[in-house]
Amino acid sequence: MIDVHCHLNFHAFEKDYDEVIKSAFKAGVTKIINVGTKIDSSFRAVEMAQKYPQLYAIVGVHPHHADKLEAGWELELEKLAKNPKVVAIGEIGIDYFRYKSNSIVDPKLQKETFIKQIILANKLKLPLQIHNRLAGKDILDILENHKPYLLNPPGMFHCMSGDLDSLKKVLDLGFYIGFDGNITYSGLAPGETVELKELVSYAPLDRIVTETDSPFLTPEPMRGVKNRPEYVIIIGEFISKLRGINFDKLRNQTTKNVKKIFSI
Repeated sequence: MIDVHCHLNFHAFEKDYDEVIKSAFKAGVTKIINVGTKIDSSFRAVEMAQKYPQLYAIVGVHPHHADKLEAGWELELEKLAKNPKVVAIGEIGIDYFRYKSNSIVDPKLQKETFIKQIILANKLKLPLQIHNRLAGKDILDILENHKPYLLNPPGMFHCMSGDLDSLKKVLDLGFYIGFDGNITYSGLAPGETVELKELVSYAPLDRIVTETDSPFLTPEPMRGVKNRPEYVIIIGEFISKLRGINFDKLRNQTTKNVKKIFSI
């Protein structure tokens, strides 16, 4: 299995990232992609990727940080993105969910930051890893209006959510779909109208990739502890059971899918 999205560069793993990475590979994870959310965490993701052959980095500015950027951030990001271990620009996008730790950033600013990073990704010929929470329409509008800047394939939607209509539009644009540990939870996520299991059941197998979003979104039955990249195997097993297919088939297909998106 491949974990296409985690945050080993976050403080939660400051003391044990080496053990966590080695444990994941020992458990059967073959590759891990570590994702930045602002300039400093993107730098850390690149730094860590250079220490482990099967660890890669994605760099970008999350919509939560669109209002905290300093002058020159675009040049810094471009410099980081040119590192050979960087496989995409992300996680970027729009987020209209009001968190306890982060209020909703000015939508205009979020959109501007998102568009700048789409253009940068095109310049560097890197795919996108997109974050969407309760902002599907605006994200899809921006992507539709910037089709000339999208690669083939254009990238993936991280931690897919929304309704089936949104999923269909994402697929029509050529994007792959990332599913995380929250697909194992019961009921609707806050602000959503469709259970994630419905999206998992609908998405074509040849467009699905697996991710953990560690240290967040720990899957059942491990929920309640810090998420780890090795739990991507639990997510893969859950998808295979939900879809009624052999786990090996799921693992092999998702691995092929990852390699179509990213140069790993």
